[in-house]
Amino acid sequence: MAIDFHWRLPTHGEPSTHRNREPYRGDWFFGNGQPGSHGLSGRDDGFSYIDYLGEIARAAEISGFQGGLIPSFPSTDEPWAVSAFLARQTRTFRFMIAFQPGFLNPVTAARQAATLQRATNGRALFNVITGGGGPSQLWWGDSAPHDDRYTRTTEFLDVLRGVWQGGPFSYDGKFYQVSDAGLAEPLSQQDFPEIYFSGSSDAALTSASKHADYYLSWLEPFAQLREKFDRVKQRTDILGRKIKCAVRVDVIARATEEEAWAEVRKGFERLDPAAIARLNERRTGDSVGASRQGANRPQTINSYKDLIIEPNVWSGFSLLRGGQTNGIVGSYEQVAERLDDLVQLGADAFILASTPHLEEAYRVGEEVLPLVRGHR
Repeated sequence: MAIDFHWRLPTHGEPSTHRNREPYRGDWFFGNGQPGSHGLSGRDDGFSYIDYLGEIARAAEISGFQGGLIPSFPSTDEPWAVSAFLARQTRTFRFMIAFQPGFLNPVTAARQAATLQRATNGRALFNVITGGGGPSQLWWGDSAPHDDRYTRTTEFLDVLRGVWQGGPFSYDGKFYQVSDAGLAEPLSQQDFPEIYFSGSSDAALTSASKHADYYLSWLEPFAQLREKFDRVKQRTDILGRKIKCAVRVDVIARATEEEAWAEVRKGFERLDPAAIARLNERRTGDSVGASRQGANRPQTINSYKDLIIEPNVWSGFSLLRGGQTNGIVGSYEQVAERLDDLVQLGADAFILASTPHLEEAYRVGEEVLPLVRGHR
């Protein structure tokens, strides 16, 4: 079975190692505070942060990745715009656009996506996210309750698929109403983008089972992840369709296990103790996925070793660079073995990442991917 591997683009900027916040690459800063310098924005040669993203995309393309996730947060550039830039910088790289359906009109989104497909020979993918609630959701001006957000996402995708077929398509839902809509040729003839769908709640799984090509989850303890994959596949079976599963996970891979854990240890030892103390206090809104990750962390953390929750799985990645908690740490062979383990429990695709994304795209692509048995 061929496994798809995607990389991740740091649209919020990134430090140059897991150990330091500076020097910083990019104008954005994901986390608390701002870096002391402005990364690539002040270079005299005109090489900018967006050029750096292009370098990462090319590195991933060269190193065997099918494409890359373009994240969307309040502290990032706009993924739809970034994807248009990357399309001219790469040849085969597929850009996975992360977006929340509630902030776009589905007919407009269909025109945007079909135009992008036409211009790039079908290289666009979707990472549909519905939002984690709480203060971050209000930043977008969205106060819809949790389950309503997923109902809205389902309706959005209903309309998006409906108008893509050329119409006339009419729809009368709770959130969207259209009459005799449809894309004109040749837009309607473009391939519909594959959908990677994120969300861990029952409402999310219901929506994913109807529309997703890939159900995407953060890394969780392996038995817990298998149970989640089984649940969404059971729901799609009832609907008479099939769904694949994908895992979004950071990795630290080195020639030896000792070198990999040394990277973790050095990063952990440079952390502000207050940041470690706040790890279990962070507000997560109503995100079920974030709550599931937080439930696996120990309450007392005195060493980086306290955050090892399974062999080669470390739950402190959010301390080093923000974002999801769990990641894989080990030798090239061990990281590949753990990815193979995830394939055995149901993963059909991966979105991998490591810091810094440019150099690590080459390292992971050249040293780890060829060792994964399912790598195509």
